Amino acid sequence: MQTQERTEAVAHLKFARMGPRKLRRVADAIRGKTVREALVLLQFAGVFAAEPLQKLLKSAVANAENNHNMSTDGLFVTRITVDGGPGGGFTKRLDPRAQGRAAFKRKRMSHVTIAVGATPPKHQPRQRAGASIELSTRDTRVVKAASAKPSTTSRRKKPATAKAVAAGASE
Repeated sequence: MQTQERTEAVAHLKFARMGPRKLRRVADAIRGKTVREALVLLQFAGVFAAEPLQKLLKSAVANAENNHNMSTDGLFVTRITVDGGPGGGFTKRLDPRAQGRAAFKRKRMSHVTIAVGATPPKHQPRQRAGASIELSTRDTRVVKAASAKPSTTSRRKKPATAKAVAAGASE
């Protein structure tokens, strides 16, 4: 029997109780990076969806080390996919509305797959709109809170229109 060398180690997260769009935003940010960079980015990201992806990435690295005898140094996130969950991708919950009516809330679920390998991906992932997650540190939160305060500017006078200026010059 011939054994084949594995080039990737894979980990799956099924039925994550989070919408695929929220997870894809974080997944796009770590796609193609080294595992070390991705873990740092996920640990300090101020996004709720980063925690399950961080646990899944650690699981994929552990699979690479224990099941496939791969060195954990220099691993790359070669592939990461986020798909919708079962049954149309959501569970239904009722939301009471006015006059005795009810509306459905769609609680979405996701399936996530991460593959890590020793070689970087062949194609660098293209930057997508909304694919950035910022690092949330105390300093950035303080700066953001300070800049969010409303400014106390006085009312400015409206600039004169061309007709008013021409009428004032002819008098």
